[in-house]
Amino acid sequence: MSDRLNRLLACLENMLDASGILIGDGISAGYAADATAAGHHPLAVLRPRDTAQVSAILAAANELGQPVVVQGGRTGLSGASRPLAGEVSISLERMNGVDGIDVAAQTLIAGAGTPLQAVQQAASDNELFFGVDIGSRGTATVGGNIATNAGGIRVLRYGMYRAQVMGLEAVLADGTILSSLKGLPKDNSGYDLNPLFIGTEGTLGIVTRACLKLHPKPKIERNAFLALPSLKAAQGLLAKLRVELSGLLSAFEVIFPNVYDETIAHMGIRPPVETGAGMYAMVEIQGQAPEYDNERFQAALATALEEGFASDIVLSNSLREFNALWAIRDGINDYLFSLGKMAGYDISVPLSRMQEFLDTAAHAIAGIDPDAVSFIFGHLGDGNLHYCVLTRHEKRIAEAVFSGIAAVGGGVSAEHGIGTDKLKYLRFARSEAEIATMRRLKAAFDPNYILNRGRVFEAPVSVLQAERA
Repeated sequence: MSDRLNRLLACLENMLDASGILIGDGISAGYAADATAAGHHPLAVLRPRDTAQVSAILAAANELGQPVVVQGGRTGLSGASRPLAGEVSISLERMNGVDGIDVAAQTLIAGAGTPLQAVQQAASDNELFFGVDIGSRGTATVGGNIATNAGGIRVLRYGMYRAQVMGLEAVLADGTILSSLKGLPKDNSGYDLNPLFIGTEGTLGIVTRACLKLHPKPKIERNAFLALPSLKAAQGLLAKLRVELSGLLSAFEVIFPNVYDETIAHMGIRPPVETGAGMYAMVEIQGQAPEYDNERFQAALATALEEGFASDIVLSNSLREFNALWAIRDGINDYLFSLGKMAGYDISVPLSRMQEFLDTAAHAIAGIDPDAVSFIFGHLGDGNLHYCVLTRHEKRIAEAVFSGIAAVGGGVSAEHGIGTDKLKYLRFARSEAEIATMRRLKAAFDPNYILNRGRVFEAPVSVLQAERA
């Protein structure tokens, strides 16, 4: 154990309880990994119970120049919570629970370590609804969701996670606590500091609590699975439904043919709609007037068939059928994981240029690896595609995919962040001036680069040299 680590633990031994400091064999393998890969074993795992303890940890770490990695549910896909060599982990897993719900204001306050599913359940228990939903809802936490600005299946209706944040409590690298949990819809009293901690992957501060926005609980949720002739038809249908179902449309997921066919086969179920179509889509509505909303949904789908936007449609008529249709969408990841290691690109593509991107990327991939197989699905309503490729040439294909993204003005990370895995690809989506400005913010908030160092962009050489001196 290094002298610096000994000094850090000595500073904290009277602050944290016995289970708040893990070292040596007490650190399980899970703390070294995220959802995609294993990293280095952290030197120690610190498990604070409240914001004051996070403040004490960071004040001591900053004074000693000890780099830390922030961890929540460790479900990330970009390496932000995966430890690098020489880091101490700050796990927020014990900072969980919903502190209170304000039904009148439609808000709640949750600890950073609270699983998304617990937030959803607390809202539901009070006849309210939380607008974000992702597949890892049972494990992914509020803090991690905020740090990566999580999206998920209902961005079309409710927006990204930043749209759900009414206030935050966060701790800066030097231990300073910033607390703004009033939850006021309107408050222009000086700078709004909350956005600095949303989507910045724990590089500017550690979120410890959040005031989250809730919505009226839907009185009707209904979905439909559609076979369509093409991506163009799917885009046309999306535009049509945005008008005809204004205020109701909550999700519009697209699934490419090979993904649909093979996921159905993997699940061992009967296809809900015909195979052999050019594209597939999952459409969902949420509303407050069941009879009227049902009529609108059914009429819009009937028109879609008549006008050739869709060739086959199955509409859920019960909660069991509703869940069964969503299970197909959720089952895609299980199928893809069963194929082994795969290159995955979480990308944002302008809807008007999506086909152009797909054609360019397919041509480039075929030129690099004729045996590569692509699997594409995602949230068409917000232009977020999950572009997965089974290949032996991951690095070259990544360059090709992200070059294609840059050509159409897209983003290299739609909802999972940059982390450590996409450091060298940030240049495809952000200008030199933008990256330089990000670095200036980082230097101002964390001059010693102790917070999630090496995430989003590399630490300056001067910082690394000073540490080695």
